[in-house]
Amino acid sequence: MKHGEKIIKMHFIVHELFEDPGALKDWAISRGYEFSFSRVYLNEELPEDVGELDLLIVLGGPQSPNTTQIECPHFDSNAEINLIRRFIKKEKAVLGVCLGAQLIGEALGATFEASPEKEIGAFPIFLTEAGKSSKKLSHFPSTVVVGHWHGDMPGLTDKAKILSFSEGCPRQIVEYSDLVYGFQCHLEFSPESIELLITHSGEELDSLKNGRFIQQPDELQKNDFKQMNELLFVFLDKLVEHYNHQQTT
Repeated sequence: MKHGEKIIKMHFIVHELFEDPGALKDWAISRGYEFSFSRVYLNEELPEDVGELDLLIVLGGPQSPNTTQIECPHFDSNAEINLIRRFIKKEKAVLGVCLGAQLIGEALGATFEASPEKEIGAFPIFLTEAGKSSKKLSHFPSTVVVGHWHGDMPGLTDKAKILSFSEGCPRQIVEYSDLVYGFQCHLEFSPESIELLITHSGEELDSLKNGRFIQQPDELQKNDFKQMNELLFVFLDKLVEHYNHQQTT
């Protein structure tokens, strides 16, 4: 946190124990920001008052935006979509990861879709021309290996810009506005978060073992997450800087 800047107040929506904030929490701690949680798998409530909050981060999960509460009692897709809309309306910063990215699209009227390929592991993403010209991604190399664990991808609004894609998925980083971003990929992965996912995904990994972009546990555990974490941290610093600038103009 730079001298003279206000302390950012963040809120995480966490859908499952095994889909934790990973390096996102490390970033918040290292910057001295305040953060709170709605761990919906523990039936914790979503925030009612968004006025004091600055940044909403909606994490991933095995659900999809059309998962019903009959199918998953602790996941209220409509409530989360409405909360995202409130943050956007109040010109707050919003980042969605995986399922979170798809929920942002839904909040803006864009329906999620199945990705051409399921991706689990660490695979390259490639910046588009829009990505190469994006100030928030100016520190990204044109090609970089990042984390993945998905079968769907976010919908696109008329104003959305695709900033990066992978061989298996055409929508990896989506800019919905200069304060609202969807990351289908997982730059927040850490060794600890990968272990949680492996522990809770044995059947899924076994069923997908012949998949083109599927890594098995021994490969997943060998991945180095440091570079993707560092890229994420700089992106978030830029997002917060832009948010602070918007608040003072």
